[in-house]
Amino acid sequence: MTQNLLLNELHSILSESRNSSTLDIDLLSTEAILQKINEEDQKVAQAIKPALPNIAKAVDSIVAAFQNQGRLIYIGAGTSGRLGILDAVECMPTFSVTENMVVGIIAGGEKAIKRAVEGAEDNEEAAIIDLAAINLKANDVVVGIAASGRTPYVISALRYAREIGATSVSVSCNPNSAIAKEADIDICAAVGAEILTGSTRMKSGTAQKLILNMLSTASMIRIGKTYQNLMVDVSASNAKLYARALLIVMQATDCDEETATQALKEAGNEAKLAVLMVLTDTSAIQAADLLKQHQGFLRKAVQSRAQ
Repeated sequence: MTQNLLLNELHSILSESRNSSTLDIDLLSTEAILQKINEEDQKVAQAIKPALPNIAKAVDSIVAAFQNQGRLIYIGAGTSGRLGILDAVECMPTFSVTENMVVGIIAGGEKAIKRAVEGAEDNEEAAIIDLAAINLKANDVVVGIAASGRTPYVISALRYAREIGATSVSVSCNPNSAIAKEADIDICAAVGAEILTGSTRMKSGTAQKLILNMLSTASMIRIGKTYQNLMVDVSASNAKLYARALLIVMQATDCDEETATQALKEAGNEAKLAVLMVLTDTSAIQAADLLKQHQGFLRKAVQSRAQ
């Protein structure tokens, strides 16, 4: 793309426009600067609200993928790619899923997590190579993330996903974006001009973080990774997680610490199993079988014993 074409394109992008309320930000005191940032940040959640129906469609597609041995794959460049990786890796300890169930890919590879890789976001071929390297399949969901909505790497990734037959989802902060045209489901949070012109790690980045949290968390809830509002599908693999698992068992069952400790021990430190054992007065083997009968849904397993 020529310099003039790129300039014209950037001029038309909402997130690249100038924010009239922060033109004097370099003259303000520290507290006044923070006040401006806080005021702008408050607009982010409201900008996401109109996108909720499409976020719901994406969640339903992700749930269907998980139920069909498919994966949730985030792909992006720069800040967008890093946010995808962050959400992917956090799913493992939070919901006890394998590292292959939610995958984060960033343009330029792992070194781009810490340092910008020159030209990576413009490399369309690399996106195809990166997705082929993880053996992208039709039962996967690919979420392309780009605040501007015009990143060539992400456009190429979504186009390739559709060719493979995978569900493609775009996440941007600009209406009618280029990545939206390549997506089965378009999620757009039009947060407007940034505090600092073009610094999309700010409001746009916050919006993307909130949306990715919604996609993964709602999907995990829908496949039975929670009980009420508790993260019961956690394995106590270190001291912090053990304490959390212990508290979860106590909160879910209203039992005392001694009972929760014994249940966790018998359950091999699996909080969900321990909760079911306490609530249904069953052994670890019986509770595990009960969970299997109900596809891992703790509430359904508990209710089946109450009938």
